[in-house]
Amino acid sequence: MRRRMSLAPGWLHGYEKQWARADILAGLAAAAVVVPKALAYATIAGLPVQVGLYTACVPMFIYAWFGTSRALSVSTTTTLAILSANAFGVVLVDDDPGMLAVANATLTLLVGMMLVAAAILRLGFVANFISEPVLVGFKAGVAVVIVMDQLPKLFGLHYPKGSFFHNVGAFLAGLPHTSVGTLALALLTLAALLLLGRFAPRAPAPLFVVAAAIIAVAVFDLRKFGVETVGAVPAGLPSWTKPDASLALRLWPDALGIALMSFTESIAAARAFARNDEPTPDANRELLATGLANAGGALLGAMVSGGGTSQTAVNRQAGARTQLAGLVTAALALAVILIFAPLMSPMPHATLAAVVVFYSVGLFSPAEFRAILKIRRTEFVWALSACAGVVLLGTLEGIVVAIVVSLFALAHQVSDPPVYALKRIPGTNVFRRDSKRHPEDEAFPGLLLLRPEGRIFFANAQRVADKMRPLVREANARIVVLDLSRVFDVEYTALKMMADAEKRLAASGTTLWVAGLNPGVLAAMRRSPLGATLGETRMFYNLEHVVSKYREIVARD
Repeated sequence: MRRRMSLAPGWLHGYEKQWARADILAGLAAAAVVVPKALAYATIAGLPVQVGLYTACVPMFIYAWFGTSRALSVSTTTTLAILSANAFGVVLVDDDPGMLAVANATLTLLVGMMLVAAAILRLGFVANFISEPVLVGFKAGVAVVIVMDQLPKLFGLHYPKGSFFHNVGAFLAGLPHTSVGTLALALLTLAALLLLGRFAPRAPAPLFVVAAAIIAVAVFDLRKFGVETVGAVPAGLPSWTKPDASLALRLWPDALGIALMSFTESIAAARAFARNDEPTPDANRELLATGLANAGGALLGAMVSGGGTSQTAVNRQAGARTQLAGLVTAALALAVILIFAPLMSPMPHATLAAVVVFYSVGLFSPAEFRAILKIRRTEFVWALSACAGVVLLGTLEGIVVAIVVSLFALAHQVSDPPVYALKRIPGTNVFRRDSKRHPEDEAFPGLLLLRPEGRIFFANAQRVADKMRPLVREANARIVVLDLSRVFDVEYTALKMMADAEKRLAASGTTLWVAGLNPGVLAAMRRSPLGATLGETRMFYNLEHVVSKYREIVARD
């Protein structure tokens, strides 16, 4: 009898009762961080604060059912919020709340559909195409843009937004008109977040500062000092907003970039916080889960969503074992939507902006830039390029720059493989790169050992040949040996290049040998004309075999 497929989430199978207490406590702790931050991130996107509540609820419920990560906390992030703001700025020319709601529903549904389509096409591997240095630079650029975007709210200023340098100029020009009350509240909020993070790192700092600011506005009537508040926050579930097909045609490029970043951030956080005793997050299933979370959220007023690193860290540190913690977080967000939303009307914009700035600054990590520079200067340049692309060109364009830089980096690496001559460490069978630091290494007169590394194919075969020629010319060797032990694959162009090289060497009285071929490379070579030319007598298992054979030849001569 065929077993019926279970519709229950994967984490529910084998659930242990003793986990429940830890999951519930973790869900409550995460909610204390997720809900205030979601409100703040909604303001980054230019959306009403209640949209943040919907995003902390609906996507979390859906992901808990379909996701493969047991700890991932799904709502929205600073990156997704700023990308959404960029998208809305392109398609909306005024502040019509109705059109903004339609644009948000359209964008979020598009992102969801693209992620689901990517899951069907099994494109989970795409997340690996953005290198870590480029991602570091991209996030740093996003941090700069977000801070610049929130500075007017910290200082109580108003000016039309434009390019990055326009915003910097407008901010500096507006400084004489700073609202002292607003700036003072913002600085107090930042100080409170800093102190709580320093002396009470496990405390839900965003919840404390937001609650304290609401109370301060109500008790001291801070509005008369120029402090602006969010105003009425409607309670109850949102009404369904119909997406607009004409807007979809204009929003799809932004949606594509947002979908990529949503998945990239989600899978990175899921992998980073997976325990050794848990199933490894499945990239394609994560595409499906985040896609459904966005599509479902679009129907119920949420903005674009994805897994957040900081909130997932809180969730895991609080003891979360499964997605029951996420369901608890979503349930608490739902309670706020239905019951406590009206209490948020005195919430100051300056406090939300301070929360955004405090947690966005962490995206810019000088330590990561220094670590990249210490290891490889070229990748440091890639990181700076991605950062500059976001700041100077825009967030969506920055994604394009990040992808192009990553692909350029990949192309550069594979197009210029290392090729070097080898010598043997005396008294061993270990061969290493010829270097002036090791003058004692053993060479064999008349025998040149060359080692290329990596895959050799049409994009780099000529470059490999160009690197070998001066080494062969300088050595004036009787026999040239290609050690292919570090070459995992060769294709037709590479084999043709080797065959041409063999003919040129033979014409000048030099013999070509090959050694260290793995089974795949050996099979390809035997099928090629070069294999027929070399025969079994000029193919060797390893370099030690080569040296032994060469010494036999020298002894005979």
